[in-house]
Amino acid sequence: MTKYILRSLIRFFVTLVAQVKVVNKEKLPKSGSYAFATNHLGFIDATLAYYILNRWDFFIPIAEKWGEYTFLRWLGKHLNIIFIDRFNSDIHALRQILRRMAEGQVLVIAPEGTRSRNEKMVEAKPGVSYLASKAKFPIIPVALAGTEDRILFGNLKRLKRTKVTVTIGEAFTLPPLPKENRDEVLKEYTDEIMCRIAAMLPEKNRGFYAEHARLAEILAN
Repeated sequence: MTKYILRSLIRFFVTLVAQVKVVNKEKLPKSGSYAFATNHLGFIDATLAYYILNRWDFFIPIAEKWGEYTFLRWLGKHLNIIFIDRFNSDIHALRQILRRMAEGQVLVIAPEGTRSRNEKMVEAKPGVSYLASKAKFPIIPVALAGTEDRILFGNLKRLKRTKVTVTIGEAFTLPPLPKENRDEVLKEYTDEIMCRIAAMLPEKNRGFYAEHARLAEILAN
């Protein structure tokens, strides 16, 4: 019962502060595991998963520092949040993620690992690429536009809702990692995810990936 109440409250909060437009929502599978991979511009980003996804079997890894707060640990228990060490090998969290994916759950993750401080994409970490290539689940790139903290909080001061656009991309899979040049290939996989997200974003938000050759190829097609 608690999770139903919390999810309703989150959806009410999102509706209260934002006008959310979801583009291509039909591309989200109704069953089966996949990674819902997004860029990360502001605090509101994580709440959008509870607003958009019509499934209960999704989970969100977030930085372990937030688990230090009793209230957030309580929320995490009811909202399928996994607190993960971003700077060291967190074997326990990794095993839990792989187990959940094997059970058919949905991983909601921002490969950048933290929200952008300059409202532009930053270089992503290889975690989701490694997991996707290892567990062979598809990735759905998701672009969030309009969720910048500056815009959101500025509008709140004026009692105005923020226009947010969520664009769902095409699902794709990554090949298994080769035995040689793994780090190089893993970076290519990570860039693939981020460039697919960047292609759906306004140019001003593309940041680190704005001049990437792979982004140019995607935009050309």
